[in-house]
Amino acid sequence: MAKSATGKWVSRVGSAGGGKAYKRTRPSNYYGILLVIVVLGLVATALARYDYQHPSKGAKGTPPAIGTTWYGALAIQSCGKTLPYLTADSTATGGFKLESDDLIKLDPTSAADAGKNATIGQFADEFPGLIASSNELAIPNAKGAAVSSTTYRNGQSCPTGSKYAGQSGQVEYAYWSTLSQTTPTITTNPDNIKFAQYLRVTMAFDPKGVTPAPPNQETVDEMSAAIIASANTTTTTAASTATTTTTIGPATTTTVAPTTTTTTNTTTTTAKG
Repeated sequence: MAKSATGKWVSRVGSAGGGKAYKRTRPSNYYGILLVIVVLGLVATALARYDYQHPSKGAKGTPPAIGTTWYGALAIQSCGKTLPYLTADSTATGGFKLESDDLIKLDPTSAADAGKNATIGQFADEFPGLIASSNELAIPNAKGAAVSSTTYRNGQSCPTGSKYAGQSGQVEYAYWSTLSQTTPTITTNPDNIKFAQYLRVTMAFDPKGVTPAPPNQETVDEMSAAIIASANTTTTTAASTATTTTTIGPATTTTVAPTTTTTTNTTTTTAKG
């Protein structure tokens, strides 16, 4: 049977890979999609660059930032007795440093102990021989080595001669975030204690229900004095960066912040004759 005209046309379209309308639309759709992809890529790149150059407040991090200096007071208590001061570590290279009389100084030098990482748990990690966890408190000797006589674990009994002799103790941490706070917040996780200016913290091993005593007044006074001295140093440094500008013209004006001195040229005219 002979093919009809319609059949021949269909055969030609099939062998050509599509009709004329299809041939015209395919390249247009194809390049249109490519154009959309390119435009979206450029927009995404521009937004990423803007976000990098204009970070939001949250992206700048949480204080204490690198370059700042904060102070806190520390105490360590065992079975109702405050233990002697830790030995200051002069070789410390991290942001946390322990000064005399258990004064903690924090001046972050990296993200390891800045912002949300500035915790009492991090302080313990940086101090040689000190172990502070939810179930163990190990106090090092003067050489930075842990010793059994000052290593305490949950469930261990208080030694003979102590205030709570024979009673089972547990490791906990009491802290006061401000000088006005009288009742401490108590936690078993030192990582929950965010370091702050005027922070007072006591690492303790006591029977359940015993409220640890705060750091002694001597350490608190040294902390307050160090904070005030640090603030005064910052203010003095800022004031010393004043700019001096001298302009030479009909009049010479010299400005030195915060005092301004003005000198005006004097012109003398002598009459002729």
